[in-house]
Amino acid sequence: MSRVLIRFLGILWLCWWWASLGEAQTEYMKYKDPKQPVAVRVKDLLSRMSLEEKIGQMVQIDRGVANAEVMKTYFIGSVLSGGGSELLPKASAKDWVNKINEIQKGSLASRLGIPMIYGIDAVHGHNNVYNATIFPHNIGLGATRNPDLARKIGAATALEVRATGIPYVFAPCIAVCRDPRWGRCYESYSEDPKIVQEMTDIILGLQGTIPANSQRGVPYVDGKKKVAACAKHFVGDGGTIKGIDENNTVIDWHGLLSIHMPAYSASIIKGVSTVMVSYSSWNRVKMHANRDLVTGFLKDTLKFKGFVISDWQGIDRITSPPDSNYTYSVQAAIQAGIDMVMVPYKYTDFINDLMLLVKNKIIPMDRINDAVKRILLVKFTMGLFESPLADLRLVNELGSQEHRYLAREAVRKSLVLLKNGKNGTAPLLPLPKKAPRILVAGTHADNLGYQCGGWTINWQGFSGNNGTRGTSILAAISSAVDSSTQIVYRENPDADFVKSNNFAYAIVVVGESPYAEIAGDSMTLTMVDPGPSVISNVCETVKCVVVIISGRPIVIEPYLSSIEALVAAWLPGTEGQGVTDVLFGDNGFSGKLPRTWFKTVDQLPMNVGDPHYDPLFPFGFGLTTASVRDLVPRSTSSGVCLRAYMHTILVTVVISLYFTGMVLI
Repeated sequence: MSRVLIRFLGILWLCWWWASLGEAQTEYMKYKDPKQPVAVRVKDLLSRMSLEEKIGQMVQIDRGVANAEVMKTYFIGSVLSGGGSELLPKASAKDWVNKINEIQKGSLASRLGIPMIYGIDAVHGHNNVYNATIFPHNIGLGATRNPDLARKIGAATALEVRATGIPYVFAPCIAVCRDPRWGRCYESYSEDPKIVQEMTDIILGLQGTIPANSQRGVPYVDGKKKVAACAKHFVGDGGTIKGIDENNTVIDWHGLLSIHMPAYSASIIKGVSTVMVSYSSWNRVKMHANRDLVTGFLKDTLKFKGFVISDWQGIDRITSPPDSNYTYSVQAAIQAGIDMVMVPYKYTDFINDLMLLVKNKIIPMDRINDAVKRILLVKFTMGLFESPLADLRLVNELGSQEHRYLAREAVRKSLVLLKNGKNGTAPLLPLPKKAPRILVAGTHADNLGYQCGGWTINWQGFSGNNGTRGTSILAAISSAVDSSTQIVYRENPDADFVKSNNFAYAIVVVGESPYAEIAGDSMTLTMVDPGPSVISNVCETVKCVVVIISGRPIVIEPYLSSIEALVAAWLPGTEGQGVTDVLFGDNGFSGKLPRTWFKTVDQLPMNVGDPHYDPLFPFGFGLTTASVRDLVPRSTSSGVCLRAYMHTILVTVVISLYFTGMVLI
């Protein structure tokens, strides 16, 4: 009996000892305790990590090569969806959540259970995802001059991105485009660094407003309805020679600081979590290998504490030709201060090369530790360890009506009225909703893909109305006009057709076809055919308003004399009704040019303040109109108000004639 008792007590003691040991181990893992300060958690986790685990955190791979086994085996720190990386045709928010959780479970099954961070390009809304709200591209937002609107768009984008289970976006682009020949100019808010700096308020919408007592440079993400943002592309990407993408920016130190750097300083003050390095060079030094700027200035001078990420295969392009010496590229990039590398496919090559460089003491362990500390800091700050798996609570935020109303507001505030009336006539805009018959023409009138531009569903955008859900400009016109108004749509009408139909007026919608990055570089900046002939056939016969859908100013001067009214609509996105809101006077025009509109491409580059400044329409130009709701009471209440209204019309006409080179006698 006593032996049985002794054995029983022994078993109880062993159980207690194992339980105590387990509790001690749990208590000792400070990085798992959300009550511990973030710095303590980072230090504790870093001390437990092997070299393999640390290097794994520095790797970002494409979704196409990511699975649970890869994540667990190689300790991968991040996964991304590249531009146009379609999960499934018309994939739902639930599809995205399930796929990302599947990948995340592999990370959580690793020895230390460090969650991966999933990133995606969300540069004008959640643009890779079907049914998402597509906002105007940045050039349009720059025309609004409205940082608070940008903040609201950031908040809406964050909700839609989180609805699909994604906590990290590669946005905003804070380039200062100095030459519209650059294929990424529409990703820039303006040629003016001050406007770009002000529009970094979008970061406050994406991440949340950083607390007042926060240390400068520390990343901040305010919970599960916000996302980590990424200021890009550091630095000078918008200043390359002739606007050639990924090329060389030739500018002195003062010019770099005064034009291209202010938005980064502002972003860091606002708590931006990550910064992406540019493909371009500064005075022939590749930014991906520029230690003086990435470590010396961004990290040491500006005190940026988040992590620095490469662009897609960015380190491969350090050498010429690209990928000709990958080991050297790895060495140069990591020594320059890049913390996470968007590999995105050959992750084993990167891991093996970096392992070798560290073991051979070419890259010091301190550099690896610095990189991983920064990555972990962002992950802990945004609560990724506490909530690594997404749920379905936000799925209804994707493409919500509230967000579409916001996008519609952004569209109407972004439109710039460049001309309104000719030859001494009264302004054409706002258009009457009630007319016997009107013509809608042009390549872009009934093409949702064209009005969204690049970086929409696919990397290079799409054509037609089936790529995602939205309202084309033609559909918006149909909704706006009176039910008695007959709408005739012809994409490319001939002159005889126009002459024979007795149209009250015409709306011509033309511009550029979609493009992204280097595919958009253009030395001619012309609209897509048959745009010029459509303008000629229509506008020389009937009163017309021409709406330009483009990512930048394009050649328009040769056609200007035949155009009654001219509107720069940029790349407005899915909510075409924002265009008709101002065409028909429900709202007035208020947008101002965010960049100079040239006469000929021979003038380029030409920015406000240049000695040779001689624009067709100057930076900041934009005619204004009142809404019909404002005009009707004024025009009917008294003769005094009516005279004031006529005076407004006269002023608008005079301004229009002045900028078209006409003289009133």
